[in-house]
Amino acid sequence: MKLPILIHPDPRLKKVATPVDDLSDSLRTLADNMLTTMYEAPGIGLAAPQVGIGKRLIVLDCEKGDDAAPRPLAMFNPVVVASSDETSTYDEGCLSIPDVYADVTRPEAVTVRWMDLNGAEQEETFDGLWATCVQHEIDHLEGKLFIDYLSGLKRQLITRKMVKLKRDRAREGA
Repeated sequence: MKLPILIHPDPRLKKVATPVDDLSDSLRTLADNMLTTMYEAPGIGLAAPQVGIGKRLIVLDCEKGDDAAPRPLAMFNPVVVASSDETSTYDEGCLSIPDVYADVTRPEAVTVRWMDLNGAEQEETFDGLWATCVQHEIDHLEGKLFIDYLSGLKRQLITRKMVKLKRDRAREGA
């Protein structure tokens, strides 16, 4: 089931998400619905706060090639346990800030630990686009958006643009 994605500014996007203590069937269903929503958007990552759920859950799939098999990942309580000293800069976007992109510099590689859909602990090192995406989504769990890495002026301009977009969408739906 496709879920509605919150658009910035929305106070729910700035709240720190709570840990998942017990992996329930409803949380597994939420992960499936988030993957459906992400693929249909289309995007490569989505955090539970972006669909109005304040839980520490992210989904991602950064396989981009036409011949690449999908690699959907659902991560409960993800945490970066190590990061490289080397950095890389990507032109990031966000499903909660449509049609806005900006360069963000982050560690080039990160090791992440999380609980999978079966409740098992996993740990993997990600680099390239995967590293950028997983860090971007974990930021959402901390109430941080990629525009928070930008100057105050750029952030204000983007926020005004999103307010206008929300107003225009509300008029169209009314």
